[in-house]
Amino acid sequence: MTAQSQFSMPSINLFGSGSIQETGSRLKDVNAKKALLVTDEGLFKLGIADKIANIIKEAGLEVEVYPKAEPNPTDKNVADGVEAYKAANCDSLVSLGGGSSHDAAKGIGLVVSNGGTIHDYEGVDKSENPLVPLIAINTTAGTASEMTKFTIITDVKRHVKMAIIDKHVTPLVSINDPDLMVGLPPALTAATGLDALTHAVEAYVSTAATPMTDSAAEKVFELIPEYLPRAFANGQDIEAREKMVYAQFLAGMAFNNASLGYVHAIAHQMGGFYNLPHGVCNAILLPHVCHYNLVGREDRFAKMAAYLGENVDGLSKREAAEKAIAAIERLSRDLNIPSGFKELGAKEEDIPTLAENAMKDATAATNPRKPKLEEVQAIIRKAM
Repeated sequence: MTAQSQFSMPSINLFGSGSIQETGSRLKDVNAKKALLVTDEGLFKLGIADKIANIIKEAGLEVEVYPKAEPNPTDKNVADGVEAYKAANCDSLVSLGGGSSHDAAKGIGLVVSNGGTIHDYEGVDKSENPLVPLIAINTTAGTASEMTKFTIITDVKRHVKMAIIDKHVTPLVSINDPDLMVGLPPALTAATGLDALTHAVEAYVSTAATPMTDSAAEKVFELIPEYLPRAFANGQDIEAREKMVYAQFLAGMAFNNASLGYVHAIAHQMGGFYNLPHGVCNAILLPHVCHYNLVGREDRFAKMAAYLGENVDGLSKREAAEKAIAAIERLSRDLNIPSGFKELGAKEEDIPTLAENAMKDATAATNPRKPKLEEVQAIIRKAM
């Protein structure tokens, strides 16, 4: 008998140019009166936060802006956000940005709704109460945090990214307006796009994959090789931006329900230990973890190669599978992803600690191959 499965995502998901205009009306639908708008300093300085705040005000609601989400949001960001939420007497949340803003807002919502500190919710489904209403407005095509039950918060004392997987942190409404993404610089476009590809790959080979998650991941494999290089080369290519919106959202649908694997389990440690961008960590690790998992998922990687646009006619299953990994490596090179972690400041002497922490990460549970500690160390060493 197969295990039970479920498929979850936000109740309402809005796409397309101008979809941000619905932010205020969607808050009114849940009888919100005052929202805390969680964003990062960059979007605040660019005036994007004010633009969203004005849309909310035009709907007759109040808004307080909290522009302190860091690139790798911390437990302190969450605690400060909870104070800001309470001090302003808010009753709802709006997150504006990429994964950092969404994760910070989810963390704030968890603590506001359930009490304690964010550390109490590390792991799977630790909360009891639903989140206050959260509308997540996305500005990058990568993390899919605007529509998932995952939130990643850095514990600054332990230098560890806490993986919080909780049904209650799924936003009520997600908004993906490609107009907000045209100004994304090439390096960030590449990193977030390869983050989305990683989500699809890990979900596809996950031990919890289902036909529904497979269908979402397979479409991602078709979209990203065509549209990510275009968005990287020309950020104003609105068709490429829109297609990447769908790619990253579909990847979110896949991993939100099939979970992930050792790319993320290790990437969370690299990001938490060295404060590195999550998408870059995933992109560096992805080929190495794929090589490790190949022995357990040869058939899946072979199928993946065909979806990625590789010619697999006449090839054995193993040859086709290796072509999928080669295609991923080639895409990373084309997008100027760093070749390894050493150039980003990582140190060999930290590998034992990084590997031990990776094995405790919640996302490791659904990796198709179950490594020993020394094997995780070997993967990290190869990625150096």
